[in-house]
Amino acid sequence: MTPDEFRRHGHQAIEWIAEFLENPGRYPVLARVKPGELTDALPPSGPETGEPMDEIVRDFERLIVPAMTIWNHPGFLAYFANSATGEGILGEMFTAALNSNGMLWKSAPAVVELEQVALRWLRQWSGLPEDWFGLIYDTASTTSMHAIAAAREAADPESRTKGSRPGLVVYTSEQAHSSIEKGAIAVGIGQEYVRKIAVDDEFRMRPEALQQAIEEDLAAGLRPCCVAATVGTTSTTSVDPVPAIADLCERHGIWLHVDTAYAGSAAILPEMRWAFAGCERADSFVTNPHKWLLTPMDCSIFYTRRPEILRRAFSLVPEYLQSAPDPRAINLMDYGVPLGRRFRALKLWFVLRSFGREGLAEVIRGHIAMAQEFARWVDADPLFERTAPAPFSVVNFRYNGTDDQNRAIIDCVNATGEAFLSGTVLRGRFTMRVAIGNVRTRPETLARVWEIVKASASKL
Repeated sequence: MTPDEFRRHGHQAIEWIAEFLENPGRYPVLARVKPGELTDALPPSGPETGEPMDEIVRDFERLIVPAMTIWNHPGFLAYFANSATGEGILGEMFTAALNSNGMLWKSAPAVVELEQVALRWLRQWSGLPEDWFGLIYDTASTTSMHAIAAAREAADPESRTKGSRPGLVVYTSEQAHSSIEKGAIAVGIGQEYVRKIAVDDEFRMRPEALQQAIEEDLAAGLRPCCVAATVGTTSTTSVDPVPAIADLCERHGIWLHVDTAYAGSAAILPEMRWAFAGCERADSFVTNPHKWLLTPMDCSIFYTRRPEILRRAFSLVPEYLQSAPDPRAINLMDYGVPLGRRFRALKLWFVLRSFGREGLAEVIRGHIAMAQEFARWVDADPLFERTAPAPFSVVNFRYNGTDDQNRAIIDCVNATGEAFLSGTVLRGRFTMRVAIGNVRTRPETLARVWEIVKASASKL
């Protein structure tokens, strides 16, 4: 592609993206295709000779977009809803053009240093400790795996050379994300040594149950190495009692990891700092700007107050990657599994600068207010009930009927193409979730969804 051809197709792409961002609701939020439909519509083998870009773009619009679930849709209220803003998309475009690999400082100085600057800004806005070291991975699953690997290194330094030996134990709550268990599997600790601690009536980890589990494992000759607490659990967005958990970790010398992948963005709101009490005592901490901070996938931030342990766990420098030592030249490859590292900080920096702290806080504050209003609608309707507290922007609720009826309501809502809801199971009962996190979701969006939910229930 010549520069002139790139200009022409690039302008067309920008126009398409601008129109998409202007009105993403023109597409059904949930893709209306069957498994295998796109596969069958595409050629079984690639072209022998190159094809015109105009034709490729036509097929993108004709085949690919209809097979997409539109996460940027204002009615996307499933999982943890998110959105990619124009600012972040522009940053991603420049990242692709620069095509840098930030494995070493000298391989991409701006990648390394902008990452430190952007994470310092966010750390300051969030009220987190100034001496924390930060870096960016792809997703919270990868980030939490690195936290568990660091905890393993701190508890058993020989694991790096001899491998994990049976007996290290990881603790998390029954409501924790599955990535904690996967992380323990990935680093060789194993599912058998993951303790899922009971929760209270508000789905928060019970410190007394954690203490009992630790004491039982110590009496059995096992070695507790990591506790993963959560601020904003996946199903209910509950907040574990981090201060009490931190007390236990300090008493027993256990690594404390705090998963705030979803809720961490709310720390920039002074009125939400209560949820993060005790987090400053954590050994590691994860938050995902690609969830609630308007940054395109993927961007997961890992902070730690013990970067030397993380480096000790992963640093491996062959001759072909040697570089002259310099105290200010950070080689990010030393702090994890990936050698190749995308310039993820650029899109985050674009978002932080364009919105500013106040602009981002206004968006998040608005989402929390909409969730509170939706919760009031549920509370006021005798046909529905809330099934968990709603401290952030997620509301769990159900129709006062059977699980099958609640699933049928979700199916009806999702079939409209106007909204996409997901569900979970709490105390053995299926429950619906409304998760607000898209910058284009408005109060009228939520009002329309509530109308559809009630209309769907009336048909049962």
